[in-house]
This record gives sequence, structure tokens and C-alpha cells, in this order.
Amino acid sequence: MLGLTLLYVGAVLFVNGIWLMGKIANKEVAIINFLVGALSLVVALYLIFSSSTNAGSIKAGAFTLLFSFTYLWVAANQFLGSDGKGLGWFCLFVSITAGTMAIQALGQLEGGFGIWNAMNWSAWTVLWFSFFLLLALSRNIKKPVALLSLLCAIFTGWIPGLLILSNIIVV
Repeated sequence: MLGLTLLYVGAVLFVNGIWLMGKIANKEVAIINFLVGALSLVVALYLIFSSSTNAGSIKAGAFTLLFSFTYLWVAANQFLGSDGKGLGWFCLFVSITAGTMAIQALGQLEGGFGIWNAMNWSAWTVLWFSFFLLLALSRNIKKPVALLSLLCAIFTGWIPGLLILSNIIVV
């Protein structure tokens, strides 16, 4: 499930980065955010409630919900015409939560997956914090956040998702 989720996290981050550059209309970007939010919600619920549920799958599901709720909230904001301040404050919560995962992953740097996992959680921590600054505090950082979204799309989602789905990387 990780490869599937990462591939679409890469897709939504890529499109959101392009949107932040002003190349996509608000209502149009809502579509991919809704679809990826719904997909990651299904994945999270499966991880939490399937018959093979254990502490690890519940943890994975809980952290997947951070992504799901973010994308669903972005989609809702576009349809409702909201300013995003509430989402920005949620992004602070998510950034702090992701930061704890980054620290935990740094303590578990066994092999390539451990290093990749720590780098991903660190990148996502910075990305969510940048959305807090952009949305909640109205900082004028749209272009850098757009670029960071594109980089995270490619290197924390799209490429790893493709490599996992192609069995080039086995997790």
C-alpha cells in the first residue's frame, strides 16, 4: 500500500505546486486533492480496521490520515472559497506530529529504507510548516512553498512510489 499511496501523494503535491504557481484554477485543483484525500482515507481505514490490524498498521493508518485530512481540507477550501487559515493551523499540528516521526525515524536508520523514511518525514515536516507560515500567518512565501511542494512531490512521493510499485525497492 505504501507505493500506491506515495505515487498519489506525489501526484497531488505536484499539482498543488503547479497551482501555487498560479497555473491551475482553485476549483480544478480541488479535484485531485479530493481524490487523493479519499484514496488515502480508504488506505488509512484499511490499515486501522482490517482483520490483520496490529500496532504498526494502526500507527501507519493514523499517520496516513494526516495526509488524507490535509488534502480533503484543501479541496473543501477551494469549493467553499475559504482563506485557508484553519488549514494553516492544522498544518502546524501536522508539522509538529510529522517532526516527531522524523525524530523517531532518525533513531532507526537501519538500511536504505530507514534513511529514506527519515528524510521523507523531515521533508514533510518542513513542507507542512511552510503551509502553516503561508496560510495561518499569511507570510509572502508562495513561490518557495510551490517549489518545495514540487521537490517533495518528486522525491518523497512520485519516484519512491514508482520504485516500490515496480519492486525496485522492497519495503
